[in-house]
Order: sequence, then C-alpha cells, then structure tokens
Amino acid sequence: MGKITGFMEFQRLQEASEEPKKRTKHYKEFTVHLSDAEAKVQATRCMDCGIPFCNNGCPVNNIIPDWNDLVYSGAYKQALDTLHSTNNFPEFTGRICPAPCESACTLGINSDPVGIKSIEHFIIDKGWESGWVVPQPPSIKTGKKVAIVGSGPAGMAAAQQLARVGHDVTLFEKNDRIGGLLRYGIPDFKMEKSHIDLRVKQMEAEGVTFRTGVLVGKDFPANIINWAKETISPEQLDKDFDAVILTGGAEQPRDLPVPGRELRGVHFAMDFLPLQNKVNAGDKVKDQILATGKHVIVIGGGDTGSDCVGTSNRHGAASIVQFELLPQPPETENKPMVWPYWPTKLRTSSSHEEGCERDWAVATKRLEGKNGKVEKLIAARVEWKDGRMQEVPDSEFEMKADLVLLAMGFVSPVAQVLDAFSIDKDARGNAKATTDGDGCYRTSVDKVFAAGDMRRGQSLVVWAIREGRQCAREVDAFLMGESVLPR
Repeated sequence: MGKITGFMEFQRLQEASEEPKKRTKHYKEFTVHLSDAEAKVQATRCMDCGIPFCNNGCPVNNIIPDWNDLVYSGAYKQALDTLHSTNNFPEFTGRICPAPCESACTLGINSDPVGIKSIEHFIIDKGWESGWVVPQPPSIKTGKKVAIVGSGPAGMAAAQQLARVGHDVTLFEKNDRIGGLLRYGIPDFKMEKSHIDLRVKQMEAEGVTFRTGVLVGKDFPANIINWAKETISPEQLDKDFDAVILTGGAEQPRDLPVPGRELRGVHFAMDFLPLQNKVNAGDKVKDQILATGKHVIVIGGGDTGSDCVGTSNRHGAASIVQFELLPQPPETENKPMVWPYWPTKLRTSSSHEEGCERDWAVATKRLEGKNGKVEKLIAARVEWKDGRMQEVPDSEFEMKADLVLLAMGFVSPVAQVLDAFSIDKDARGNAKATTDGDGCYRTSVDKVFAAGDMRRGQSLVVWAIREGRQCAREVDAFLMGESVLPR
C-alpha cells in the first residue's frame, strides 16, 4: 500500500451531508462525495492485510486494495479503470449499496473499517466530472441479436457487456423510462435519476437499443397493462432474437392478510414510492398517495420501509411509526463470531435520522376504520422462542393510522413473464437456473436465460450487476462458442 501505517494514523471519515431539517424540504441527494485530499487520506487506511476479504465480501469482487492504492497515488483515471473492470455502474453502488465489503474489511475486526463505499463514490464522480466515462463501442459486429427483458441494474449490466463485444442488444422495459426498480423503487434523495440517464446515453452510443412501454408476456393485470404501449409475445422474441435474457425485478410484494386489509389508505410501498419519483421527473400523477398531515404507519423494518419513512417526512406527515416483526437487534455486532460476514445489528438510516418512531417485535392483528377508510391499527407485542413467534399475553394496543404502508419485502418476480415463457420455477417462484457448471443462467427453455431478481429473488443492486455481467458472459459463449468477457 502507498502508506503502510495509514490505518494507524488516520480515522474513518463519514461523507458530509445536509442536515435533516433542510434536506427534508427537497428530493435531491444530500450526501457530498469526498474531496481529493479526503479521499487520499481515507485510501491510506487500506492496510496491507495479505488476504483482502473485502474482495469476496463484494458481490462483484471489486479490486478494492488496488484502487485504494491508486487513489492514494493520485492516479484517479487508473483507479476508475480498475473500478470499472468489475462494476459497470459504480455510481449506483457508491450511493445505495449497503457495502458488505466494509463488513468484510480486515481493519474492521478491531477498528472502523475502511470507508470503501465513500472512496468508490469519489472515484466514479471524479470520472464523470473529468470526462473519463465515455462510450466503448465494439470494433466489430457479430450479427447476433439479444433481447433483454427488464431494464434494472441486471438488465443494464448484461446489455452493456454484450453490446461491447459486438452483439445487437435490445432492452425492453414495461415502464415509460429505463431503470426498473432503480428508477421507480429508489427515492431520488438516495439516488437522483440523472445517473441512469447518463448511462443510457453511453449505452446508446455503444449500440444498445432501448424500448420502453413494452410488456413481454401475457395475462397481466389491468394496472400493469395500462403502463404499456405495446405487448410482445415470447414467440415473437424467439423468432426475432438469437438469445433472450429475463432480468425483471422481484415486484411481487409480501401481503398482510389481516382483517381490514381492504380499507382505503392501506397500500403496498411500491404503490407509494414510484409516484413521488414520477412527480419529481415532471409527470402529472393522478390520485397520488400522499402522507401530508397524516399519521403514517410503516410495516416492515428494511430498506423499503426506510424509504417510505424518508418520503413521508418530505410529504410532511403528522407522525411516522415503523414496525418490525423481529426483535430489536444489538447496537454492535459480535465481530469475532460474524466477521467477515454481514452482521445482524441495529442500522439507523438517514431517513430514520430525519424523524421516525421505531418499534420492534410487533405484529399487526387488524386494521379498523369508518366508511371504508382506515383509522387505526391494532397490534400486539410478540416474543421469539426457538425461532417461533408467540404473542405476549395482554399486550394488545392500538395506534391512530391514516396511511398504512406495507414494506415487508418481495416474494418473487411477476409470474406473468415466467409463465408466458413456460419456464420452470424454483420453490420461491423464481426462474430456475443454476450459476454453477454447464448451462449457467440458462432456464428450462432453449435460448432463454435469467439473471438478477428474476433468478435469485429480492436482492441488492450489486448482486444484480454481478448476475447481469456473469449472464452476459454465458450468453456470449452460447452465441459464439467462447467468450472474452470477464465472469
């Protein structure tokens, strides 16, 4: 490393951010990337640990010690090239990835880990500001055509990789804009959508064709059909393309089967969050779900629930309570027991800092209201014994609720796509496809591959990018007999 004792001399520095009272007045990003001098200091904390567990902790296997050393040396363009060698879209992961690499950092055993995510954020923003992120069109064309269904991070990564080796790639998206759940599932205050737009322009210059408002499949519910301008059958894709990759997101939410679920004012998180993103993009949204002046209860303690909290704060909610079914985790993990794996510990997001009451080990029993509108939520305390949940006797309580948002995770991709292709599913309703041995990422249907949430279920953006890249290599080898793409 550039400075072998840096980890003993310097402390971890958090990225600067706008204070909560100011940032809840807008939907812009509020975190500022490190300065050149700050990034250099933070990069020196990367120690000569011998075995960089951070590489394996990162799903795309970022070569983290190398680009840390390059940042320390001021070789920013080389650092960017090294970062791009494993990650097509570090501006996405540098903003919204939970950074499992940092949990695997060797320095993190007995100190604060290296600020890997903040350095990644610095490198890619430096690259865009310096004009180093440019299209990489292929030198030759193969004449092979590939259709990709779903334009989230998995689909975008696969499309870019395949276009760069000369295939004609068409990326289909049912929504009106490219980005999938990145576009409409991630609030703008966490990642502004201009980052997606810049990549779309780059990929268009590399030869990728984008088609929005297109449904691929059949028997979609009316609310989804209304999004699209046209529908294409799997048979048509089979006729027009040499290979098809399914990379749709896990959009089937987990429901809450309790009395009163049908009341107005009870919504899935993904019926709530995308509408604000559309408004931010300049769209006119009819009957937008707003938290303004309402008592909001968010059911689900994960990232989607946190996004509901942040959006509700910006709407001007009267109060916000977030429930989690599981017990409150410890504030600090038992590092000797869990390192280098992802630990279970209390995580407080930027949205929580903006204002929210959090409660754990709470189960919703029913929802009540008048004239078909929700007015209160009845819940009870629970305890967990031997992995089983039991209601605590005489613990029932009620809370005022004008808006209830269900953010309990997602169970599978929408079934209409897989069913239309007659693809075998696994026990969780995902496309059945292996990542080992022969036929990686291939489904039970000839020429059809699956990656990202479509194959593995609900997961992280960084896992989607990894699977998109790996699937692209398998498709390239399927079409050409071999592949020069990295796995």
